[in-house]
Amino acid sequence: MKHHLYIGNRLYFSWSLAAWLMVDRFGLSDKVDTTVLYPASEDDVAALLTNLAPAKTLPTMVTAGGAILSDSMAIAEELASLYPDAGLWPQDSVARGTARTLANEMHSGFRALRGGWPMNLHRSFQPVMPPADVAAELDRLEVNWTHARQTTATEGPWLCGDYSIADAIFAPMAVRLANYGFDTRPATRSYVAAHLADPALRRWRAMGLAAGKASAVFEHDRTIRPWPGPAPLPAAPVTHGRSENAICPYSGKPVTHLMGMQGRTFGFCNVVCRDKTVADPAAWPAFMAML
Repeated sequence: MKHHLYIGNRLYFSWSLAAWLMVDRFGLSDKVDTTVLYPASEDDVAALLTNLAPAKTLPTMVTAGGAILSDSMAIAEELASLYPDAGLWPQDSVARGTARTLANEMHSGFRALRGGWPMNLHRSFQPVMPPADVAAELDRLEVNWTHARQTTATEGPWLCGDYSIADAIFAPMAVRLANYGFDTRPATRSYVAAHLADPALRRWRAMGLAAGKASAVFEHDRTIRPWPGPAPLPAAPVTHGRSENAICPYSGKPVTHLMGMQGRTFGFCNVVCRDKTVADPAAWPAFMAML
């Protein structure tokens, strides 16, 4: 029996991104089914979860045993307990303690950034001058991220060695900083770039774009700019042509929908498989192996 994770619109729901990364990044996707909900606003979430009381926020996970977890850190700790060998927390005690304190500060703090500058994976905006409360939190992020890397002597892109829950928790913040041009401090700049290039985050964004559920309710009325992450390889849906592959690279089912790329035609088993690939072909290892 599987666990079940309920998440919000991938383009806007930041804590849903963090929870999904905890599943995807640590090889737990075969143990967790996912349902995406599309509330009209943040206030409408509870009405979609009436069968999961007392849950009233997204993400919410129902474990195979029936526990209802309606908090991101609760989901994180339960997954770490259920799958101790998955590596959700670092093994080294110093790295683990550092990751835990950073993740929990993110979970309970940074109210100005979280409240005033919501995550948006649909579009980014021209850089703005941060108000004093946001600037103070940006300084705090730089201090925390620098401290983590120095304390754990990590040489890779992540905070405490290998990718951990702390990085999943901070992924929405990295997107948020890139959205509004706040990724200007040295440690911040490199850490944000690592998240934007992360194939898992790129797959999440591609699925969000493919769903076609952009909402004016969640958008800022600001001047937009190109997405600051890696530019997707050019691809487009096509209606005619002969697919090079007979079966979908994801499901193994017969091809029904076509995509054109680099003068070639590829097929997928449904519109979702096709459109998520169109959104960012390089994010999908199964497709790139076929390419």
